[in-house]
Amino acid sequence: MKFDNATMQQALRLTQAGDLQAATRAIQQALGGIARPGSPPSPPGSQAYSDAPGDCVANNAGDYIDGEFFVVDDANAPDNTGAKRDSTKPWSRIWPRATANPLRSHMGLAPTWIDGSATGKGDFQQHHFVCDDGQLHYKLYIPPGLDTVGAPLLLMLHGCTQTPDDFARGTRMNELAVEHGYVVAWPAQSIERNPNRCWNWFRTDNQQRGRGEPAILSALTRHLVATYQLDAKRVFVAGLSAGGAMAAVLANTHPDIFAAIGVHSGLPIGLASDIPSAFAAMGKGGEPRHRRSAHSLNPVPAPVSAIVFHGDSDTTVHPRNGHGVIAQSLGNGAQADRAGSSSTVERDTTAGGRSFTRTIHREADGRVTAEHWVIHGAAHAWSGGDARGSYTDPCGPDASAQMLRFFDACRAGSKC
Repeated sequence: MKFDNATMQQALRLTQAGDLQAATRAIQQALGGIARPGSPPSPPGSQAYSDAPGDCVANNAGDYIDGEFFVVDDANAPDNTGAKRDSTKPWSRIWPRATANPLRSHMGLAPTWIDGSATGKGDFQQHHFVCDDGQLHYKLYIPPGLDTVGAPLLLMLHGCTQTPDDFARGTRMNELAVEHGYVVAWPAQSIERNPNRCWNWFRTDNQQRGRGEPAILSALTRHLVATYQLDAKRVFVAGLSAGGAMAAVLANTHPDIFAAIGVHSGLPIGLASDIPSAFAAMGKGGEPRHRRSAHSLNPVPAPVSAIVFHGDSDTTVHPRNGHGVIAQSLGNGAQADRAGSSSTVERDTTAGGRSFTRTIHREADGRVTAEHWVIHGAAHAWSGGDARGSYTDPCGPDASAQMLRFFDACRAGSKC
């Protein structure tokens, strides 16, 4: 499957002109992609519409959560106390609803305030983080009564067009965090970095340690661990679609920070370097060579353990990409060369009617290196999610619960 020169030139012209939807349409047509008639095309790493069979219907229509909105002012402006931030240090500030500045955020984001009753009855509030590499808004959830000292941290990266609130509602991860005792951070991509709020996993600068979005996200992670005295050996990142692809990037660029990753309908690092190659990777998939960038650690540490979910009817991100993420978590087949390593395959069906295949990869001592869940008949949606959030498939096995079960057994520097 190849692009002709005319298609490439047209897509590049449209991208440079800022018409990402038209550029997307041109590339998807070249790839032979499937989209719902009359619906706008999906940007790199986004969620395309599809219908799920049976009574259990996937929510891929992109509905957004209603809520009370408030805005956050510019990071350089004084807060209600008149204090200025120290621009030389990573910085996080909570913005109480009652004292929020009425100026619109320069990040192009109007975050929603969600009542605690909708998110596990805990502390779920808006923050703003600034470091040398950039800035972002994020929501932070702390379960009620949780002593954060020594608690694990989970970073949740939304897909294109989504917001932290929408993603939290759809995955129910905050509710599950109460049971497992996790602090959960929900970074928000700004429309300034990507008009469709996609994490830019496909750009070369965002696939290297110490640069771009991985540098901001890793700095935020370190900041949260230090501020709340969290367990640095139990730090995890999970995401959907573009967020899943960015989770795979972070496993490659910052394996010293993350003990394990959860990738739902995402892609491995190294398949793309720009928008055209991103669409090619989404349309065809692949298993790139396991790689560490020039900015990665030296010596190279062992690959980060991963739990991967992917629907085999996903027409937005080819299911082959799930195999690619697993291959990278295993060191691209290196596990098969180690004596005693093994893989087992399990098949089952959920109460909602979704059948699935789970492949578990283990070391000789029984520790799990990776899990690969293929959801049969599922499209581009979070398996087992809540229909109140966008891009969810309530019929499937509960990806959120399974990810936390997987993470509970993981520690940095060892398998799960």
